[in-house]
Amino acid sequence: MSLRVAFAGTPPFAAQALAALHAAGHDVPCVLTQPDRPAGRGLQLQASAVKRWAVEHGLPVAQPQGLKLDGRYATDAQAARATLAAAAPDVLVVAAYGLILPAWVLELPRLGCLNIHASLLPRWRGAAPVQRAIEAGDTETGITIMQMDAGLDTGDILSTMPLSIRPDDCAATLLERLTTCGAAAIVQALRQAEDGTLQGHPQPSEGATYAHKLSKAEAAIDWRQPAAEIERRVRAFDPQPGCHLVHADETLKLWRAALPGPATPWPDGKRPVAGILWQHHGRWFAQCGDAHALELIEVQRPGGRRMPASGLSAH
Repeated sequence: MSLRVAFAGTPPFAAQALAALHAAGHDVPCVLTQPDRPAGRGLQLQASAVKRWAVEHGLPVAQPQGLKLDGRYATDAQAARATLAAAAPDVLVVAAYGLILPAWVLELPRLGCLNIHASLLPRWRGAAPVQRAIEAGDTETGITIMQMDAGLDTGDILSTMPLSIRPDDCAATLLERLTTCGAAAIVQALRQAEDGTLQGHPQPSEGATYAHKLSKAEAAIDWRQPAAEIERRVRAFDPQPGCHLVHADETLKLWRAALPGPATPWPDGKRPVAGILWQHHGRWFAQCGDAHALELIEVQRPGGRRMPASGLSAH
């Protein structure tokens, strides 16, 4: 037996889950995704990954700008409600959709709305769980399938799938593995929903953290911070928005850095103040606030491509 599964999602993380649900034999009568957005240097309108996959496989797509019936986009919301009601889904699966679901959406499907969240709740509720986990130095994350309620990632936990965070993971590499886990976890959860064995439990009150959306202001490296914290942030902000620093009057993106250890040679044999960059045998180092150095491994000049930091000039 298969379920009628409406789907709401936007990025590749969601598109792979949609593909897995389709491959598992579920009927997908409706797909919700964000409106097309300008992207790239030409700022041409581009469809989301979910829309591209849905259109390619003949699934109906709706792109409301909002879902509040009394909000700015009330007309869009009314149309979306009519579309969802006509689809008569057993369940709505949500993965990085980008819109808050009002009560009428949460209450419409027979089995409610299930969210694929990229952390082990209640740790890292919110918009940037993958990046914040790396930035904080967590060694484990995972996927939570959650029964959605009116709160922000506060609903009952239906299932979890843990995943280790590797010491060299950036947001892109970790998200790639979480995407595969998320697709497998939602298929497994719906299989349990079909046979009536899917059971939830409330999130514990202790251990809850919030993953704030990344800001451009955070991307500017503050060399007064400890070297290990800066190195983690560099990985967490790869590929978006990318950490940056100023060298020789140029703003550079820093894509990879390393902790070289206590034997790092200081320039002129003296410890520099935080933020000073120096070169030693073709390698670039920066002094951090905890008296440790950080080696610059991969950088990017404005308008250029990623390159080894050894290619930087001294002036």
